[in-house]
Amino acid sequence: MKLFRTKSGAVISHDDAHYLLPGNWDQLINRDHLYEHIVETIRTQPKNDDLRAVIDHELLAPIGNQEVWAAGVTYYRSREARMEESKVSASFYDLVYEAERPELFFKAIAQRVVGHGEVVNIRKDSTWNVPEPELTLFINQGGAIQGYTIGNDMSSRSIEGENPLYLPQAKTFERCAALGPCLYLTREPISADTTIAMEITRRGKVSYSDSVQINRMKRKHSELTSFLFRECEFPYGCFLMTGTCLVPPTDFTLQVNDVITIRIDGIGVLSNRVGEKE
Repeated sequence: MKLFRTKSGAVISHDDAHYLLPGNWDQLINRDHLYEHIVETIRTQPKNDDLRAVIDHELLAPIGNQEVWAAGVTYYRSREARMEESKVSASFYDLVYEAERPELFFKAIAQRVVGHGEVVNIRKDSTWNVPEPELTLFINQGGAIQGYTIGNDMSSRSIEGENPLYLPQAKTFERCAALGPCLYLTREPISADTTIAMEITRRGKVSYSDSVQINRMKRKHSELTSFLFRECEFPYGCFLMTGTCLVPPTDFTLQVNDVITIRIDGIGVLSNRVGEKE
């Protein structure tokens, strides 16, 4: 089941039918048993095939007043990449990978998040910029995982590579994150065999393409969630990017007008063009 946020309201796509749901987005998604609530709600809502066009033309990022957080070094390949970029201490990231406590960091408020089809930014003061495709959890205010979406954690690796303390500047800037195209709702947790794929095109030609299954992740989703909620409250719920295993080669950096396309089984496609802050 897919839940889309649009200019006309929340739209459900389920069993080849579409429904428009009333109410506030934050109130709709920030609840326990979201999947069961939606199933019950659409029983009383009329089907509307015109909503397919609404999804196509009015789609918004599936975020209201939530914060976006992210987890780092959750895959072995991510550990290697961070060690490659670091000019200070490669062992720093090795320690993070092996530690009991995961790396969690604040990524963005909703203002800095874009949706499918919108522009993501690279920093002008960075010489090495990459996208990071990530399965992203939606967690309600009680700390329960209620849905999934695709996340793109745009990263300035040259800045973080200078010093790990520069992580906030490498990760947080205008249009630094993309989420979408929907919230994917399931009765059971998403399958560990789920595949993430990313393709980057430049002037119509593929510059990078790869895929991986999320079962390569070292950390469990419940583990990341429990650490995030230990000392933080999220009255509207929050999004948590769970890390990446798809890392372009060290000689690759994003350029303006590149197109980043991320696919995750069951969820769909998140595609964004690269720009810069004016």
